Amino acid sequence: MNLRQKCLPFVLAALTAAPLMSALPATALPATALPATALPAIAPHTAAQAAAAEPRPAPSKHLVLDGDSLTLDDMVHIVRGRPVTLELEDGTARTMQRVREGALKALDEGQRVYGWNQALGPLKDQPLTPDQQEEFQRRILRSHAAGVGKPVPDGEARLALVLRANAMARGTMGVRPELVRRMLDLVNAGVTPVIPQIGSLGTGDLQPMAAAGLVLTGEDAPARYRGRTAPAKEILREAGLEPSFPLQAGEALPIISGSGLLTARYVHAIDRAKSLETQFEGAFALFMEATRAEKSSLDARTHKERRIPEEEAVAARLRGLVGDSDWMTEAGRKRLGETSPRVQDAVSVRAAPHIAATLVHTLDEARTIVEREANASTSNPLIFPKDGGGYEFVMGGNWDGAQIGHAMDTLNAEATDVAVLTHELSARLLSKKWSYGLPANLAYPPVGLNSGMVQVQTVAAALIPEMQTRAAPSGVLSRPAKDGQEDHNTMAMASARNLHENLDRFETVLAVLLMMDAQGIDLIKEDMKGLSLGAGSAALHARIRQTIQPLKDDRWMSPDLKKMTALVRQGDLRDIVLARSASGSTR
Repeated sequence: MNLRQKCLPFVLAALTAAPLMSALPATALPATALPATALPAIAPHTAAQAAAAEPRPAPSKHLVLDGDSLTLDDMVHIVRGRPVTLELEDGTARTMQRVREGALKALDEGQRVYGWNQALGPLKDQPLTPDQQEEFQRRILRSHAAGVGKPVPDGEARLALVLRANAMARGTMGVRPELVRRMLDLVNAGVTPVIPQIGSLGTGDLQPMAAAGLVLTGEDAPARYRGRTAPAKEILREAGLEPSFPLQAGEALPIISGSGLLTARYVHAIDRAKSLETQFEGAFALFMEATRAEKSSLDARTHKERRIPEEEAVAARLRGLVGDSDWMTEAGRKRLGETSPRVQDAVSVRAAPHIAATLVHTLDEARTIVEREANASTSNPLIFPKDGGGYEFVMGGNWDGAQIGHAMDTLNAEATDVAVLTHELSARLLSKKWSYGLPANLAYPPVGLNSGMVQVQTVAAALIPEMQTRAAPSGVLSRPAKDGQEDHNTMAMASARNLHENLDRFETVLAVLLMMDAQGIDLIKEDMKGLSLGAGSAALHARIRQTIQPLKDDRWMSPDLKKMTALVRQGDLRDIVLARSASGSTR
């Protein structure tokens, strides 16, 4: 049986889409926070955003979990809140049952095992009697569910359940197949655990996944279903699921000991960052048009010699957007008074493909990291067959989230660098000198009476130091905890929080540049009459103008910036960049 995903008829989308769209308070935004809007290229933060993000119904996916076949595309589909049905592969279920029986036999033969017949953390040396083991599972979840703060987005919570189920399906944790089916039943029904963001040190998803475990088992922890939040028992009944699911020996720790939520948060960030990087390319193309930049910085020969494939690809996409521009020519530059060759543009212009390519490279590498993590045994302890028959438990550290934490720190630093570049480009547009002749402050006449867009650009300037502060790597900030038993911690959940908050800020910084690009183009279009923008640039400019109008006489600018940021989140500009940049010339 092929264990990879199979597409079902569209009717499944109608059956499953409604339950999946549950409500969630918006993730915290910076000072320029905007109303809830859609994130199609990135997983939605709210149900309202999700609805706006999907103008066309997304096809449903049917995924069969076997512990070895989950792909990044599958994960993105789930984290975006798109319709999905999941099941456990039959052969995998039989393997899990066989391992479960072997695990129980190993306990009967006297092996002392962490989280099964021994207590946890600094109490690991405390033995548990057989009649305490099931009660211990309840108490693990209750004691560990101590998280606080705003909940993670619904898509991340659902994906975390799927990732833990897939890890359990590898048959190395000794849990019953019924536990995996219970987790998948929640996702299929559209029940979402409310998982607080704060409390995890990245040494397993202990606190957050304990909250999910309370929902799975039917405790009074909150869950969401079809836009309503209520205690899990109530929600489970409403969704047609059994309100109670008691855990058996050894089943609590595999729920919480691993990197399921960390991986889900990373997947969400990858998806968001990909969209923002693509839209940056569009914004940079418009900047080049507005400043009539030299096309030579995009010459394929130069980028081939740098020997970075992602850089060559970025430059090629940019050529596809502006390669046929008449504005970016000597004739275009003469229209605003440049009487001699410019020779070359500033570093921010010439090095933009190189800087963006570094982010693209990291996003490409992320697929390997995520798919390996999603299809791995990320828990402790694990159980393996013994030579000569039977099974044995092995205690180790496979829950550790260091690689994902450092990967998120890297992604945060590189996304912040592109955001800094975005801000620097917008600053150039304000200056008549730096922009090669655009009106000061991008103001329409009478300049002086009109202040133009200087304060719009200041919003970006205010957000950049916040991004730079939060781009410092959390992965080097370990501190000992729990009586020295957990004396090194990845702090990867802090990495995830910083990354997502910076992507929120990046959306606004990018919106500022796009607004200013379009304004610069409109200010000089009469001077450039008879010369054409690149076809890709023209399409991007037209889409922006469908959302906000040129700034002529000064007006209240917050609504414009909110609309522009919503457009960035919506992803239309990303789609235009990808469609229009496919055929870049070599020079």
